Amino acid sequence: MTHDPNPEAGGGARTRIEADSSAVDGGATASSAAERARRAREHCPFLTTKQAAFHLGLAGDTLKKMRRERRGPPCRKHGTVWRYHIDDIEAWSRANMREGGNG
Repeated sequence: MTHDPNPEAGGGARTRIEADSSAVDGGATASSAAERARRAREHCPFLTTKQAAFHLGLAGDTLKKMRRERRGPPCRKHGTVWRYHIDDIEAWSRANMREGGNG
């Protein structure tokens, strides 16, 4: 965790990924997603459910449901918190890629 003293950014304790993701508007590009992934690998490659869901473009509740049903990316429990490794998320995403745009 880092402390972001900038009151305009909301202040308080936030993870580096949350700070990075808050700067990205709703229409994140592939290059910004790649940049977030690169930063995550450098600083802390383990993402929370909220961070992983954001990275995948899913709602947090959707990712939680996928975890319970064992359909989502690999994850592990660190203490009481479920964590997703950025490399596992990207590998899972690539493995579930489909041709075309109609899912």
